[in-house]
Amino acid sequence: PVDTPDAAQPRARSLPAPVTDVAKLCVCDLLVAQCDINCCCDPDCSADDFSLFTSCSVPVVTGDSQLCSQKAAVYSLDVEANPPERIFKLIDQVNPSIFCIHATNYKQALYLKSPEIPTPENFDRLLDEFGGATFSAEPDSWNLDPDAQNPPDANETYRYEYGVPVQTEDAFLRLPSPVVSSWCSDANPAAFLVNQATKCIRSVSVEKCDSIQALSMLFYINSSILASVFQVNITVQSIVVQSQNGMRILLNSGDVLRLPMLLDGLCINAVLGVNYHITHTDTGEIIEAAAAFVLGAISKEALSIEQSFEISFTQESAQPVPLSGNPGYVVGLPVRAGFQPQGYPFPAAFLFKLHLLCSNKHSQLTILQSTSTQDCLAAQGARAPVLFGYNMISGCKLRITAAMKCQPLAQTLLDVLKGQSFPEYVASFGNSQAQDVLDWVPITQLHISEQMISNTLQSSCQIPVSLGIEVKWTKYGSLVNPQARIVNVTATITSTTLKQLPSGRERIIPVTSSVVFTDISSPAEPGYKAWPTINIKLPFDFFYPFV
Repeated sequence: PVDTPDAAQPRARSLPAPVTDVAKLCVCDLLVAQCDINCCCDPDCSADDFSLFTSCSVPVVTGDSQLCSQKAAVYSLDVEANPPERIFKLIDQVNPSIFCIHATNYKQALYLKSPEIPTPENFDRLLDEFGGATFSAEPDSWNLDPDAQNPPDANETYRYEYGVPVQTEDAFLRLPSPVVSSWCSDANPAAFLVNQATKCIRSVSVEKCDSIQALSMLFYINSSILASVFQVNITVQSIVVQSQNGMRILLNSGDVLRLPMLLDGLCINAVLGVNYHITHTDTGEIIEAAAAFVLGAISKEALSIEQSFEISFTQESAQPVPLSGNPGYVVGLPVRAGFQPQGYPFPAAFLFKLHLLCSNKHSQLTILQSTSTQDCLAAQGARAPVLFGYNMISGCKLRITAAMKCQPLAQTLLDVLKGQSFPEYVASFGNSQAQDVLDWVPITQLHISEQMISNTLQSSCQIPVSLGIEVKWTKYGSLVNPQARIVNVTATITSTTLKQLPSGRERIIPVTSSVVFTDISSPAEPGYKAWPTINIKLPFDFFYPFV
C-alpha cells in the first residue's frame, strides 16, 4: 500500500493510489526468471516465445471484479502474423451490476493487518480508541481531491440525517454512557434525532474536583455545533442545585456559569446531570442547542458519583409529543389521538392537529377517571389515559332530583363521559406523525338508546349513561418481530330514558366508561389445536367491584 500522508485538511479525505496495476499483474507467472507456456502476460517471455504459443491461458487480467469501473488488460495471439505475435490492449471495463463498488477508499482493507493483541500495557489505550459506541476506522488523511486545499462543501449548510453523529468544532457532541462496565465513557456521540437517556458512574477525587473536566459545566457547552455557515453555541437553559439529601432548587439566573470548587471539604457545583435539547428545521439543520444542568455537592468520602445524561430533539415550530412505540404500539403506553383542525375541508390535504384532552397534556385518548367520592358532578374534568392493551373500566354515580333540568343534565353527563374535546382520530402506530394522513384512523361514534319500562305516562328525556370504546388492532409486519397497529376504533354512547321524578324524590344512576382491546390478527392455520374449554363456577364477588 501507498504510504499515508502525514497532514490533511480536517474534513478532506483522499483516495489512496491504486495498488493493482493490471498491466503488471500476471496470475499465470509461476516460474522464476523463466517463461511459462501460454502465459501471455509473463514478462520473462520474449517475442520468440510468443510465436510458439497456441493460445493465452489467461486472456483477461482485472483487479476487483466488484468495482463499477476499472482497467482491464486483454491478451490475445495474432496467428496470421508470421511469426505469430502477442497482442496487448488496456481497456476500461464497466461492471453491468447495479450493486458495485464505486471506489476502494478504505485503505486498510487493501492489505492484511494483524490485530493488536490487548496487553496490560496497551489496554487503556485500546479502550479509549475502541471502547465507545462508535469509532472511526478510516484514516484521517483521505482526501477526495488531493489537489484541493479547501473542501468544496466547507461553507455549505450542515444538514443532518437520522442517526448521524452531531458534529462540533473539535469532534462531536458528547453523551457519556457506560461501556464495558457502569463507568462513564465520553466517547459516545449524540446521534441526530435519536433521543437517548444514559446513567453511568464517574470516578472522582474531591481534592481534585476543580480539575476534573467531567464535573464542570464547561466540558458540556464549550464546543459549538456545526450547523451552517455559522456555528450554534450551546446555551445554558437552566441550573438546578441538588442538596445532599436529594432536595432540588431551581436557580433564578440560569445563565451564570458555576464551576466546581472545594469548599469546607465538599466539592460543590459538580455536574450530576445534563439534559440537552436540540431544535432543528424540517430539512435537518440545527438552529438551537440548550443544556439544563443538575449540580450538586460531593463529600470527601465519596470515591465515585452517578451522572445522568439525556438528549431530545424538537422540530422548529412544533410541540414535542411523546411516542408510544416505534413503530408499533407498546403495551402499557398511551393511545395517541387527535382531531382535524378547522379550515381543512379536503380530507387529502389536512394535517392532524394533536389536541389536549381536558387535563391530558400529551394528545392521548382518555376516559373518565374514577374518584373516591364516586360523584359524577365532582369527577367532571378528571381523565385517565387509555393505555394500549389494557382493558379498563371506570364509573361514577349521579344523584338525580326532581329539580334538575333534562337538557343541561344530559350535556353535563356527555362532558363527563367524553371530556370537553373528544378526539376524531387515533394514531394507527405508536410513532405516527401528524403530517402522515394515512397513519390516522377515524373514530366511529355510535349512539344507542335504551327505553325504560314504566306504567305511568310522564314526560321523559334521554341522558347518556355509558361510553364504550372498542379498539381493534392487529399484528403488522414480520412474524419474528410483529408490530401492534390499530385498525379500527368505535366509541358507543348508550343513553337511557329518564322519567320525571315526583317532587321531593331522588334517584341514583350509575355512569360507566370502558375500553376493550380486540386482537383481530389472522387466526392460526388449519390444524391448530385450541386450548380446551374449562367449565367452572366463579365466586359471586370474583370481579368485585366491577360487574
